[in-house]
Amino acid sequence: MTEALLGIDVGTSSCKALLIDGRGRPLASAAADYPLAQPRPGWTEQDPALWVEGARAAVGAALATSPAAVLRVIGIGLSGQMHGLTPLDAAGQVLRPAILWNDQRNAAECAMMTEAAGGAEALLRQTNNRMLVGYTGGKILWMKRHEPDLFRRLRYVLNPKDYLRLVLTGEIATEVSDASGTGLFDVAARTWARPLIEDLDLDPALLPPAFESAAITGRLSAAGARLLGLPAGIPVVGGGGDSVIQTLGSGVIVPGELQTTIGTAGILAAALETPRENPQGRAQIFCNVLPRGWHAMGVSLNAGGSLSWLRQLAGGFTGAVPSFDALLALAESAPPGARGLLFLPYLNGERCPHSDPDARATLLGLTARHDAADVARAVVEGVVHSLRDIHGLLQEAGVSGTIIKASGGGARAALWRQIQADLFGCPVVTTESAADGAALGAALVAGLGLGLWPDAAAIPKPRELTRQEPDARRGAVYRRGQEIYRGLHALLAEPSRQLAEPIFEGAA
Repeated sequence: MTEALLGIDVGTSSCKALLIDGRGRPLASAAADYPLAQPRPGWTEQDPALWVEGARAAVGAALATSPAAVLRVIGIGLSGQMHGLTPLDAAGQVLRPAILWNDQRNAAECAMMTEAAGGAEALLRQTNNRMLVGYTGGKILWMKRHEPDLFRRLRYVLNPKDYLRLVLTGEIATEVSDASGTGLFDVAARTWARPLIEDLDLDPALLPPAFESAAITGRLSAAGARLLGLPAGIPVVGGGGDSVIQTLGSGVIVPGELQTTIGTAGILAAALETPRENPQGRAQIFCNVLPRGWHAMGVSLNAGGSLSWLRQLAGGFTGAVPSFDALLALAESAPPGARGLLFLPYLNGERCPHSDPDARATLLGLTARHDAADVARAVVEGVVHSLRDIHGLLQEAGVSGTIIKASGGGARAALWRQIQADLFGCPVVTTESAADGAALGAALVAGLGLGLWPDAAAIPKPRELTRQEPDARRGAVYRRGQEIYRGLHALLAEPSRQLAEPIFEGAA
């Protein structure tokens, strides 16, 4: 009988389940899609029941391809979208839809929290991170100010994967990587920033105990076992926030390597051996899922979501929504640089390198000679330009790399990988299960927690599947575009802010 580790990733648009064996090799995987709600411009919410049903469906489908007679799950790891506010009452019941990572409603609350901490520098001394719009901390204060009746009933605040942990095990807990993304965590000390939380007039008891990521934080309960179709008692480890744990899934565990992720969001990340200083808090420095490790990254709110937007836009014109593959093939038919067309992908505001909820997406350089292929190419290239923009910020903090490991759904697209290689000027590789990087990382952390490997160095390295080398001619085109791209946010920030004024919402 094969012993297997199960990784579950509660994503923004789907839940993924991945089974691996003790050597880290994938055995089976499946995903279950679900929607999100945007009740107002800049707001994104989700019913946590969707995550539970998504986990049930994805795990069931993965198990169905590996008959129970030849497979025994010995451990479960959890991953999920970070920063989401899942508010629970004293009985553990959800009070309102979860407010997600890319929600932009709490800019005023983040400013208030920064002021209450004594200013940006004082806040950085306590957490090494700014209180960014989208972090869980600002959402808690928003709920306190705007939904006081619900807030009076609030007893627990959980991130998405930790809500699934509660459903599966009955335990309220989190771990250090996801806790880092609340804006209320002392990343250097790997513990809650209790003085800050009290200065903000919030009850520290709202926040769950934070464990190291490989710690066993519960066991599958009878109810959880019925949900997943597995035996009760299976250990469930802490796991990790998806933006952090997927670096482990790609094998990025030492400095010198970079990981890019093109999912709904876009992420550039690197492993750190020590918690770096974070001048002005423009990057994100979190605890890594590996013991005594840290993590540097920048997160753009708009990556694969930009292509999703273009699909829906095209469908509105034609009556038939094109597939992602069709759009990517269309983009590939246009020349590098899209004949002088640049796309700023700020469809949901932006987080990094510009923390600006009022930022707006822009197609710059549009002329009558541009066609649908040029627009598709500009959107695809714009996502990579945003990742390269983040890379410049991390370089200022002394973080660099000579190879990129691509992950997320966008890693499946050779065009997106090649544009990264050309613009960054280094090889881009994908590894086995790269598209399921967070779920793979969760399964690997489960194995670490169960003692299958003595330390991080012994964790099986993923097998390389593809490699793209940079092309100097195309790179020159992209770098010239990057020079222009980098100056555009400053030029467009004020008109974008004006276009975000309420007068433009719903005028008759």
